[in-house]
Amino acid sequence: MPRFSFKAINENGKTLTGAIQADSVEMAHSLLIERGHIPSSVKEASAGPRWNSWSGIQEHLSSVKAPDLIIFTKQFRTMVRAGVPIVNLLQVLQNQTENPKLKSIIGSITMDIREGHTLFDSFSKYPKVFSSLYCSLIRAGESSGALADVMDRLIYITEHEHKIKSDVKSALQYPIIVAVFLAAAFFILLTFVIPRFTRIFTAAGIELPLPTFICLSLYRFLSDHIYLILGVAIAGTAGIIVYLKKAQGRYIRDTLLLKLPIFGPLFIKAAMSRFTSIFAILHTSGVHVLETIKILSGTIGNAAISREFDQIGERVGEGQGIAGPLRSAGYFTPMVTNMVAIGEESGELGDMLRDVSEHYDDEVNYAIKRLSELIGPFLTVGLAAVVGFFALAIFLPMWDLTKMVK
Repeated sequence: MPRFSFKAINENGKTLTGAIQADSVEMAHSLLIERGHIPSSVKEASAGPRWNSWSGIQEHLSSVKAPDLIIFTKQFRTMVRAGVPIVNLLQVLQNQTENPKLKSIIGSITMDIREGHTLFDSFSKYPKVFSSLYCSLIRAGESSGALADVMDRLIYITEHEHKIKSDVKSALQYPIIVAVFLAAAFFILLTFVIPRFTRIFTAAGIELPLPTFICLSLYRFLSDHIYLILGVAIAGTAGIIVYLKKAQGRYIRDTLLLKLPIFGPLFIKAAMSRFTSIFAILHTSGVHVLETIKILSGTIGNAAISREFDQIGERVGEGQGIAGPLRSAGYFTPMVTNMVAIGEESGELGDMLRDVSEHYDDEVNYAIKRLSELIGPFLTVGLAAVVGFFALAIFLPMWDLTKMVK
């Protein structure tokens, strides 16, 4: 059935935008009127992206970030708790949302709800915005009739996920920026500064010292093979990007990341924090263990650990419980496996996992602070080595030139 985009005025005088399925434009007009709307514009929606208007460009270029999703979920929770009907609730959220992409998605979800679809089915159509974890909790809230309570847990886990990712990115941001600027400074000094001084020293008949000779040799190598170097760099980068899009490539990359001497323990602790917090939320929401493991496999954010979850799911399906498969799998710390075992025996698995999650939250915060303290001296030494090397390359022959003038 064709889909039509529309603009209409509701019973409160507010302008609505969205999409509706109908056999024709006339039928779309009739459906909108039946719903109490006054249609002002109804057009058949194109199958591809709408680039013919500024709003369409904004919609397709924008993305729904974690803060946008958190605000949307909080507003959704508040209005559900206040007893607002779902369709009215979504219409209000669509009008209040500033993100163009999220606004369009809410409009489509509203149409789906009007047509009789469940919240889970409607949200699941947009996996890039609403993760499998998000949709599973929505389904748990729908089936249990406690949507507002489940939304509370969803807000917590969304904020928790955002905080963990932000903390890890913050820890990596400083060394990456310094390394990029260091590489740029090295390239500029090597290709623009050193050659000019070298011509002066060569014209003066000065024997070039070792640092200057090394810089000059590197410059000549770069200038003689610049196209080959650029070609290899572009082809290598493209090859790596393509390979990392494959499952095996992501697995190898994430395995190597977990084995890094300084960053590896931080990534593992962040993964344990995510695992325990998500598991606790899903467990207390009534999601089945096998479905929980499947959701964790897709949301843990590391292909190496996801592969472990796939194996754990197979063993849990055979009736082995959770603690045993976790203990035999890699990357799961003794604290996690022991607390899961105690939680299984005592029937307090959710509480145990929440305690472990809080512990690893503190561990991640401590590891990030310690990482900053460890990386600082290494970056300082690296910066001093580069600056010192180029200083020697320039000032040693200048010293010899000064002696000749005297």
